[in-house]
Amino acid sequence: MEYNGLLVQRGDRAFLVLEDGRVFEGRFFGAAREARGEVVFHTGLTGYQEILTDPSYCGQLVTLTYPHIGNYGINPDDAESDRIQLEALIVKALSPIASNHRARGNLPDYLAEHGVPGLEGIDTRALTRHIRTRGAMRAVLSPERVSAAQVQRDVLSMAGSDLARRVSCDEPYEVAPARAETCHVVAYDFGIKKGILRALSRRGARITVVPAETPALDVLGYRPDGVLLSNGPGDPAPLDYAVSAVKELLGRVPILGICLGHQILGLAAGARTYKLPFGHHGANHPVKRLSDGAVEITSQNHGFAVDPASLRGLAVEETHENLNDGTLEGFCLKDARAMSVQYHPEASPGPHDAEYLFDRYLEMLH
Repeated sequence: MEYNGLLVQRGDRAFLVLEDGRVFEGRFFGAAREARGEVVFHTGLTGYQEILTDPSYCGQLVTLTYPHIGNYGINPDDAESDRIQLEALIVKALSPIASNHRARGNLPDYLAEHGVPGLEGIDTRALTRHIRTRGAMRAVLSPERVSAAQVQRDVLSMAGSDLARRVSCDEPYEVAPARAETCHVVAYDFGIKKGILRALSRRGARITVVPAETPALDVLGYRPDGVLLSNGPGDPAPLDYAVSAVKELLGRVPILGICLGHQILGLAAGARTYKLPFGHHGANHPVKRLSDGAVEITSQNHGFAVDPASLRGLAVEETHENLNDGTLEGFCLKDARAMSVQYHPEASPGPHDAEYLFDRYLEMLH
């Protein structure tokens, strides 16, 4: 089978080599080629197409903990961007058929069409337990068994990597409201998901999406009612251009930060960020809303977090807390109309617990 000149041989032997020397042997599906990046695990039972197309996974090889993947096929309506964003997909058992009335294709062909490799037939539980013990680490997926030294030499660390530039749009574009227009929001594209745009559009927002490096003055030139800082991949610390822009926008326009946008807002407020051992990647993370003690079941995908200790002495109010590990999941700025959450309120992984955040944000604009 051949796609755009790329030879695809499903079933060829493949090796996943981690930087600490651990090796997993399985079989290729999709595109049989080498992939490099940070290997992480995702605990959701479904949603593999959303995971594949989420720009926040740029630079990562994602292993799915649920063992049987591909059952319900592929549907273009479920994509979060216009292409596959991750470096490789790792599964235990690939479904040989796709059975769903919405399916328009199957998972192996989808990866092959985009030139993205998949790895099947490894013990994903063992890999997940290894990452939970040792932390997320660099890896190479290859037809040949490379050395750990080669992985350490050739694969960049996520820490210090600016990946937002890789996934951001090149030019501004507009998204029309799905009903009568109520407001105008400028959204920074650090790797924005279509689900976020749909959530705002359904509520009557006209959205102007701008590239990650857009200066604050240009954003203000659109005369927006509010600004959104989107999700995205990688480490927020190198995004000095984004932090500088947000500093200029604070107090001049209402701001909502989501995921990477939450971290950027934290840096702009004077906080610090740090890398989590293996990140939060899943669809059932419990988050406590500190205002009333309610618990939201949330979808998450990030490897860095805002250090709550660095908020002390700042005009910041913590609003949400992760009940698994106590990490900061949300805050608002007391002297500016700005709020953020670490999780994805648009994802709605079964429950719609967090969608109220869009309503609360839009109330700030009026």
